[in-house]
Amino acid sequence: MAKLIGGLGTSHVPSIAAALDKGLRDTPDWKAFFDGYIPGQDWVKEHRPDVAVVIFNDHGNTFFLDKVPTFAVGCAEEYRPVDEGWGPRPIAPFKGEVDFSWHFIDTLVENRFDPMICQEIEVDHGLQVPMELFWGRPAEWPVKVVPIFVNVIQYPIPLPSRCYEMGRVLRQAIESYDSDERFVILGTGGLSHQLQGARAGFVNPEADQAFLKDIADNPDKLAAMSREQYVEMFGSEGAELMMWLVMRGAMDRDVVVRHKHYFVPASMTGAGMIVMENKEAAAPAAAA
Repeated sequence: MAKLIGGLGTSHVPSIAAALDKGLRDTPDWKAFFDGYIPGQDWVKEHRPDVAVVIFNDHGNTFFLDKVPTFAVGCAEEYRPVDEGWGPRPIAPFKGEVDFSWHFIDTLVENRFDPMICQEIEVDHGLQVPMELFWGRPAEWPVKVVPIFVNVIQYPIPLPSRCYEMGRVLRQAIESYDSDERFVILGTGGLSHQLQGARAGFVNPEADQAFLKDIADNPDKLAAMSREQYVEMFGSEGAELMMWLVMRGAMDRDVVVRHKHYFVPASMTGAGMIVMENKEAAAPAAAA
């Protein structure tokens, strides 16, 4: 059967893509941010996953406010980067893991989830940026992807506990999939930020740091929080952090944190990263 080898959490701030495209990686404003991802990149190189399941939200590029699915799963052969208004970015299209996508969709339905099924869809920075942060910008991606879209923009958004529950179903799908492929799951979004309204520009570094600790040590606490608590603590757009719970729900209760990184602000956002392995399966190296 297929095997889950790790869970990654990361921000997907669009200005990260702009910094990479403009060659700003080693400038004073960005070097500390990008250097913090080097251990995560090394982890990916060492463990060489075959499939990356990426949980993210579309930002009005593929879905707009008139039609927003709560959960959607891609089952396409290929996912091309969508033009977000500045022209196509110089990155390769992403190859889909079609058979697993259908298996996961069926497992979701068996567990009383009703996702939108996307057989043709483009992906924005919500998926592009996390892939670049961990895999760089190869001529061809060394992993296949399974995109999971979560609505964290148009209210009502799903409950944090529902995202956590979806993660458990994702784990069930991986462990029942007839393949020797190695899976890694990326939960993306956040950290704290608010782009509009009376609190525009809001970031909460203290809450961000607590979240990075709790996502490993006390995910039940995060899953039990209300949607309103996420908005209050992390900002209206910081509600994206609920998507990390899909990744965390697929992991064991006890995990080892291999790497963790926090940077503020990346654009108007608290930005963070974490690399986790299931404790029982992890090698006995010290956690970072």
